Amino acid sequence: MNILLWHVHGSWTTAFVHGRHRYLLPVTPDRGPDGLGRARTWDWPSAAVELTPAELREADVDVVVLQRPHEAALAREWLGRDVPAVYLEHNAPGTDGTGTGGVPETRHPLADAGLPIVHVTHFNRLFWDSGASRTVVIEHGIPDPGHRWTPTVDRAAVVVNDPVRRGRWTGTDLLPTLADAVPLDVFGMRADRLDVPGARTFDLPQSELHDAMAARRCYVHPIRWTSLGLSLLEAMHLGMPVVALATTEVVRAVPPGAGVISTDPAELAAAARRYLDDPDLAAAHGAAARQAALDRYGLKRFLDDWDVLLDEVAA
Repeated sequence: MNILLWHVHGSWTTAFVHGRHRYLLPVTPDRGPDGLGRARTWDWPSAAVELTPAELREADVDVVVLQRPHEAALAREWLGRDVPAVYLEHNAPGTDGTGTGGVPETRHPLADAGLPIVHVTHFNRLFWDSGASRTVVIEHGIPDPGHRWTPTVDRAAVVVNDPVRRGRWTGTDLLPTLADAVPLDVFGMRADRLDVPGARTFDLPQSELHDAMAARRCYVHPIRWTSLGLSLLEAMHLGMPVVALATTEVVRAVPPGAGVISTDPAELAAAARRYLDDPDLAAAHGAAARQAALDRYGLKRFLDDWDVLLDEVAA
């Protein structure tokens, strides 16, 4: 199929464009939010192609994957016709400002719009009010980076973009407590704006991030309220023991023996300290985390699930 989608979520799109289709990515001269085109920091296959709005008008498009409410009107304008579509919701309610009502009464902006709404986690589907719209859960899948965990740096890794701006959403306020227990290396865009004693910051290209993460003793995921962070799944694939707040979908993603999850930051700090002090425990839990990630969040399952839905929608 020829699938039109906007480059909105780089990590998710990286997995999606590894399927068997041709992926049409709008590109505009300014490469703004509606025309970002191909990724420049991820390795995408040649089946992901850039098309201008004018080229899209002449393109053969089988299905549109919408990810933001305004894209439905944009697709009609640029294609000049209606094309079967699904709406992919990446976020937990309340995190992007598109819903109405308070959690758990948040009304989805595409509720009752007549399109299937695809959620990336069961938690998200549970908490969004999607009205009469059909809902489907297609859990994340990521390309396997391989078992790279070779801890040579006695520090814990954290990955979060815009930690200062996003604040409590991403658990940035919890970092000082964690840094009191273990030295932290925080990776992410604009992480250098952090001022946390005991924490170092890095903004690395995607090609370097996985090796840098895997050199740390454990991965800490202090996210309070977002969808399931792909950095957590990447850490698990890398074979890292993980320490995570037991919020949103984390309780489903991290099984017993693959890490430590809790709603008590003090417990998380103590767990991270144990992983730094006990390499054998860290290795065992990291191996279990990798297997759990491969079993639930493998790329083939993800692409197969999408193919079933895309075939149905296109038909």
